[in-house]
Amino acid sequence: MAEHRLIQGRYRLLDTIGRGGMGEVWRARDEALGRLVAVKCLKPMGQRQEPGFHRVLRERFRREARVAAALQHRGITVVHDFGEDRGILFLVMELLTGRNLSQLLDDNRRQPLPVPDVIEIAEQIAAALAYTHEQAVVHRDLKPANIVRTTDGTVKICDFGIARLGHDIGFTARLTGTGIAMGSPHYMSPEQIGGGTVDHRSDLYSLGCVLYEIATGAPPFAQGDAWAVLVGHRDTPPEPPRAVRPDLPEEYQRVVLDLLAKDPDDRPRDADELAKRLADARHPRAHRGTGPAPGDLTVPAPRLPAWTRGLTAGPPAVGSRPPRRTPVDRAVAVLTDVWTGLGDPLRGEASPALGPERPAPPGDQHALLGTLAVRLTHADALTRAGRHFEAQEILGEVLAGRERLLGPDHPDTLGCRHHLVVGLGRLGRLEECRTTAREVADARARVLGPHHPDTLATRWQHAFVSGQLGRWPEALTAYQEVATGRAAALGPDHPDTLAARYETGVALGRLGRSAEALAQYHDLVAARARAQGPDDPETLRARHGLGVNYGRLDRWPEALAEAHSVAAARARVLGADHPDTLASRREVAVALGRLGRWAEALDAYRDVADARARTLGAAHLDALASRGEQAQCLARLGRTAEADALHRRVAALRQERAAHRR
Repeated sequence: MAEHRLIQGRYRLLDTIGRGGMGEVWRARDEALGRLVAVKCLKPMGQRQEPGFHRVLRERFRREARVAAALQHRGITVVHDFGEDRGILFLVMELLTGRNLSQLLDDNRRQPLPVPDVIEIAEQIAAALAYTHEQAVVHRDLKPANIVRTTDGTVKICDFGIARLGHDIGFTARLTGTGIAMGSPHYMSPEQIGGGTVDHRSDLYSLGCVLYEIATGAPPFAQGDAWAVLVGHRDTPPEPPRAVRPDLPEEYQRVVLDLLAKDPDDRPRDADELAKRLADARHPRAHRGTGPAPGDLTVPAPRLPAWTRGLTAGPPAVGSRPPRRTPVDRAVAVLTDVWTGLGDPLRGEASPALGPERPAPPGDQHALLGTLAVRLTHADALTRAGRHFEAQEILGEVLAGRERLLGPDHPDTLGCRHHLVVGLGRLGRLEECRTTAREVADARARVLGPHHPDTLATRWQHAFVSGQLGRWPEALTAYQEVATGRAAALGPDHPDTLAARYETGVALGRLGRSAEALAQYHDLVAARARAQGPDDPETLRARHGLGVNYGRLDRWPEALAEAHSVAAARARVLGADHPDTLASRREVAVALGRLGRWAEALDAYRDVADARARTLGAAHLDALASRGEQAQCLARLGRTAEADALHRRVAALRQERAAHRR
């Protein structure tokens, strides 16, 4: 897949961050929201595989998207979007900043992780599994590479690529019946190896393998031969972890060995029970000095942000554990009730005990913030479903809770306000969106710095909506600030920097400052060609802007030459009927007309109108606009009867379109 390709006109692929059996994972930019995301693409298969193989892999990928998008928990990677683009299936996820457990072990030279880290990681995974199992979803491929510890210490489970929906066993059986290997040998349960019934307890076994490995530095069955590993899972009791790592708490060893029981009935009943046992294991601390100490991590653990100082550790975010009966802030109680659909009379009676002068205790604050995070992912799911008004209501509630718990200038509070800005734009509340975006961008600049990616993302949103409102001086200033900030943070030739420079050129042109816009595009074309190549769609886009501004300066011979060249290149790269190609072909027609070559211009206008009607529909606004330009060209040639007939045809199509919309 070519670098910097645009997926569905929105997600620009930047660089590969992972490859697997099913495809590639790219770091990408969401052009609509100005944020970085991860995009997983199912790699195109060659012709040698059987058609059934292609079909099964595509079904698995689509199912992964549906399952993962339905999961809403802070311990599960958020899925933003999914779809298909030019035959390639893709999944858009949050871009995680951190290391997976396999990488952490590699960083530590395959030495075990510190005991407190091991137990904390185990507790967070157990909480996430408790939630997914409650949703009748089984992962089936838990392994260190699928579990990421982010820079803030949050542990997230990734890749529900072979998750099994408990209520859809028949469909799953059809998929796995093709003989495709499901799962990774070092972490597969005995029942999975033997083709038996697989349920949530299989995930618990795989988790036992993961916890064994991060605690000892190696999986429980580490033979080099894959068959020997599978036989070990099926027939051989694992060596007790404390035989390798004597400083492990005894209770932790018992938990891990119970997870690795051959019979599923001998394992913990569920992830909730596991979480309780892990909490018990946390208290008897490791016996220090009785055995080899774990090696020092070559990558130091990230520092917690300054605002966390003074907080005591609260309970981990939970998926299905019952909430503590602690009085909570009324705003947060409302959020919880909306999320669960249930009111809590005990909470309602106790809530007056916690007024504005009495903030939530730190432990409860941690749990309440987890609730707000879940609500935020729920709002994101509503947005992806097109239910923007409902999403906006929830975002308002989350914002109120975060302001109450964290303060108005906390980065998470400002992040929520940014989401609200985007939602206002989607709801068409553009003036409110503009003023709020400017306020949030200024606040982020004050708190995070003017060149922080979050600050620049909100500045971009402010610039975009200002342009929509025709406030081009304001848009120009904001785009220039984004371009300057990105150049400082990312470099002058980074694609994000160049995107901001392109929009700066658009704003200059809209303000009639065409000479400045021409100079901007001239430099941008050179930078795009240098960074991405002369035939990259973004290079051609910059060249299109260059040609338009030649025309605005009445340099029509140069405008015509540029439009001809860009149209030919776009036809070769994107296809003859691609919207960008047709836009360049229209510029050819405009330049021909301005040069008085009306007969040639008529042919060019007609070709564009025919192509747009064929690809978009005769009543599409772009097709109607092209027909109108064709009619004007006929009038210029003195063919008034034909021009009048075409005008009437366009008017009738507009009326038909309006009636259909009513």
